[in-house]
Amino acid sequence: MRRKLVLIALLLFTIAGYSFGQNRLQVAVKDSITKEALIGAVVQVNAQPMLAAAVAASGIAEITSLPDGSQTLAVSLVGYQTKVVSVSLPFSNPAQIVTVYLSTDTQSLDEVTVTSTRTNSRLEDLPVKVEVLGLEEMNEEASIVPGNVASILGDISVIHIQKTSPVNGNQGIRMQGLDPKYTQILRDGLPLYEGFSGNLGVLQIPPLDLKQVEIFKGSVSTLYGGGAIGGMINLISKAPTSEPELTVILNRSSLKETNLNAYYAQKFGQAGLTLFAGATDQQAVDVNGDDFSDSPLIRQLTVHPRFFYTFNETSKGNLGYSFVSERREGGDVHAIKEPTALHSYFSRNDYTRHSLDYTLQHAFQANHQLTFKGTGSFFDRTANDTNYVFRGKQMSLYSELSDVLTLGKHTMVFGGNITLEQFRKGISDINQLVDFTYRTIGLFVQDDWVLSKKVTAQAGLRYDAHNQFGDFLLPRLSLLFKPTAALTVRTSVGTGYKTPNVFSLITPATIQTKTAFRYLLPVDANTQAERSLGTNMDIAYQTTIGENLMVQLDQAFYYTHIRQPIVAQATPAGFTQLFNAGFGVNSLGTDTYLRFTYKEIEAYFGYNHTISRREGSGEKTYLPFAPQDKFSTTLAYSIPEKWRMGIEASWVGNQYLYDNTLVNNYWFFAAMVSRQFKHMSIILNCENLFDIKQSSYEQVVTGTLQRPSFRPIWAPQEGRIVNLALKYNL
Repeated sequence: MRRKLVLIALLLFTIAGYSFGQNRLQVAVKDSITKEALIGAVVQVNAQPMLAAAVAASGIAEITSLPDGSQTLAVSLVGYQTKVVSVSLPFSNPAQIVTVYLSTDTQSLDEVTVTSTRTNSRLEDLPVKVEVLGLEEMNEEASIVPGNVASILGDISVIHIQKTSPVNGNQGIRMQGLDPKYTQILRDGLPLYEGFSGNLGVLQIPPLDLKQVEIFKGSVSTLYGGGAIGGMINLISKAPTSEPELTVILNRSSLKETNLNAYYAQKFGQAGLTLFAGATDQQAVDVNGDDFSDSPLIRQLTVHPRFFYTFNETSKGNLGYSFVSERREGGDVHAIKEPTALHSYFSRNDYTRHSLDYTLQHAFQANHQLTFKGTGSFFDRTANDTNYVFRGKQMSLYSELSDVLTLGKHTMVFGGNITLEQFRKGISDINQLVDFTYRTIGLFVQDDWVLSKKVTAQAGLRYDAHNQFGDFLLPRLSLLFKPTAALTVRTSVGTGYKTPNVFSLITPATIQTKTAFRYLLPVDANTQAERSLGTNMDIAYQTTIGENLMVQLDQAFYYTHIRQPIVAQATPAGFTQLFNAGFGVNSLGTDTYLRFTYKEIEAYFGYNHTISRREGSGEKTYLPFAPQDKFSTTLAYSIPEKWRMGIEASWVGNQYLYDNTLVNNYWFFAAMVSRQFKHMSIILNCENLFDIKQSSYEQVVTGTLQRPSFRPIWAPQEGRIVNLALKYNL
């Protein structure tokens, strides 16, 4: 009998222990500043066995079957500092919810910190819409297309890369359907590619030297002055990190292009160094067999060292130098090798660019920082168009002083800058262009005001005084509304201007208009600057479904109106003159994209629809080379530290030429696969898989071998390109 009682007692004790050991734990995870729920945060309990759960849409992570006693929780989310807390189970109230507040991790957010706004703000906190291509994208692009950044920019649906010359292969960037001259390109926040120095090889910048690319959509002239009407692209250079870095890439393509690029970075106590050196050797190639180059000869050498020094805890600076030398030649492939009486047509450009840039920063305290930065650039170019030689030199100077001050809910930027552009042509040149000196003095103020936890406003005002084209006052207002942690709404309106410059990346008014140097006339004294008004609205939604699926959906709307646009048109004597047109330009469009990641799978789908046309000209004339529809998609899969493969595609549709003629729609496909070893990677890439060429639709070159005539370029010329790269990374 006693034995039975003992067995019953042990059974009851076991049942009771089991009952009291099955605790339910509910954890709410919130942002320490906004107090918003952090959907997707992971709560891990250091129990046996290990248990974990993600914060659901309700804002709660729930874990069951926990034993009694002290339990240690590790709460984590990308971009936040992991927090460890302890709880003692069971709770007196079974419905009790444990609330954990996470603080942002500054170090992990460095790659998504936007520098172009001068406030170094987190991407998600900005009232203006910015697209950021980060270090991972730059490193991958450096292996796939080592010679330039055009490919990665063209993957974005709102950007269209336009080839502006069928001979030298030069390219321009269209944003929101507007001409390339309305897209401003900066390097580390400094304007290096304006005027005479900006109309050749701007996109021939190796991505290996870049940390990230920041893309502003719409007018941001209030921040950076004239020209940023359709958008602005800021190329951010790498900086040395705590670990030394060495990367070498050797690439060879079926287009007879060879690239050798190397990047080295290291810190030495308070000092640091980065060094990029790259060389490109590309032969002129006739793809379609018409005796004219579809891909030009390019021989380029780039050297870019930067020195960093931290004086103390509050002061630091850097100094950089850049040297670029390039020869670019297109035309009759036989004339490029050795001109003869039959094969005589060629177009050759030789240039060198020397640039010096500097930045000095001093923090008076945590909420007050002064920045002084600037650049000096010297550009020397000689153009030989079948023995017609034009030579010009440009000196560019830019200096800026800005002060960032945070007072309570206000982050204010005050500053001023001076821009100088001086052009001098060669003494022996017989064309009608004249020397000029343009000088702009600018003052700007900006205030980011956190009105509430959900609303932030940004107001900016800029005043520019130009020595030739007058004064400009540029107001701008942006608003950020964040009703939930997953949903963000941004809207902005701003003004802009663009001064006349014969060397801008212009799209001529007609096919008969020639933009070669021998035909250009100086800017007429009566020509006035263009003025613009633009508005953008962006709605973004981001969420995590389960533990592995991250989804981001973005919908943008935009409208830009340009008054008295400057166009180039042929004179009766056959020269080319810039003048203010009697019509305006309107661009109205939408941009939609969806991104998701699931474990090791990444995907992007983007669609852009833009109508850009002249208004007030008495006819519905669409802007040439501005596709009304563009669809882009990418799909990538990775096996960490071993394999990465991907495919991308884009469709370009409803594109018009000068005479309002609709050209053929076309698809563009590309694919890549890479194999990674300990320090070495092998990358095989194919651009334009299905060999789409404009020459498949029409004859691109007409006329004689000595006096050829070229059709406007609206589709790829080079056809299919296969390249193999070897990458060494230490």
